[in-house]
Amino acid sequence: MFSVLAKKVMVKWSMTQNLTFKEQLDAGIRYFDLRVSSKPGEPGNEIYFIHGLFGHKVRDGLIEINFFLDKHRKEVVFLDFNHYYAMDQEHHVYLINMLQEVFGSKLCNNCAVENITLDFLWEKKYQVIVFYHHPSAQGIPIMWPGNKIPAPWANTTEPNKLIQFLETTLKERAKQGSFHVSQAILTPRVNTVAKGLVWGLRNYLVERNLPTIMSWVEAQRPGVDGVNIITSDFVELTDFANIVIKLNNLLLTEHDRKPG
Repeated sequence: MFSVLAKKVMVKWSMTQNLTFKEQLDAGIRYFDLRVSSKPGEPGNEIYFIHGLFGHKVRDGLIEINFFLDKHRKEVVFLDFNHYYAMDQEHHVYLINMLQEVFGSKLCNNCAVENITLDFLWEKKYQVIVFYHHPSAQGIPIMWPGNKIPAPWANTTEPNKLIQFLETTLKERAKQGSFHVSQAILTPRVNTVAKGLVWGLRNYLVERNLPTIMSWVEAQRPGVDGVNIITSDFVELTDFANIVIKLNNLLLTEHDRKPG
C-alpha cells in the first residue's frame, strides 16, 4: 500500500508537462529540456526520458518529433540533452547514433550562433539543433556543446525570488556566442512536497504562481539585451507559447522604426 502511495506522490511531483511531444509542438513549443537515463540492470543500451520517474523510450519521442518536422518543413526545434543518468560511453554512442539515424540531414552543424537565422536554416534544410552536455559529443559537428545554451536555474519555490533571479541573469547574459534560456520555473523542495503531498507540482506550486510568472513573461523584450528562450512547466495551463511567440512582434516594430 505504501509503495503505491509513494509512487502516486512521486508521479505528482515528477511530472513537469502533461502534453506529448506532438501536443507541445502543435501548441508552439520549439525548445525541449531533456534528461535521459538507461535502466540499470536492463540488457542492451536502451535510453529513456526521465524526470524523477522513467518515461518513454527516447527513440519513440524522437520519431514523434521527426514526424512533425516532416509535415512542417519550415519548423525548427532545439533539443537540449543536459542531464544523463546511469549512462556509460556505450550509451552515449548509442544515443548520438540514434539522433543521427532519426533526424539525418535535418541536424544543424555547430557554428557561430549569430549565423543561425531562419533564412540560413531554411536554405540548408536544417530543422534540429541538438545540444549535448557531455564530453562524448566533442568533435561531432552536429552536436552543439552545452556552453552554447546556458540555462541558469533559480532553484526556488518563491515567485518573487524567481523573477529577481531571471532579471539578474538576463542582465549578465553573454551578448554574443550563445543562446540563453530563462527558466521561468519554480522548484519544489522536500518540505514543499511534504506540505503539498496530495496536490503535486502542478496544483500546489505551478497553478497558484502562474499569474506572477506570466506577468513577467509578458513584460519581456526579445533580442540581444532581452529574452531568447523561455521555459515553463505545464505549458497547457496558459497560452504560454503564443504569449512568448508574440514577443517577437516587438522586434518587427523596432525594425520598422529604424530609418532605411
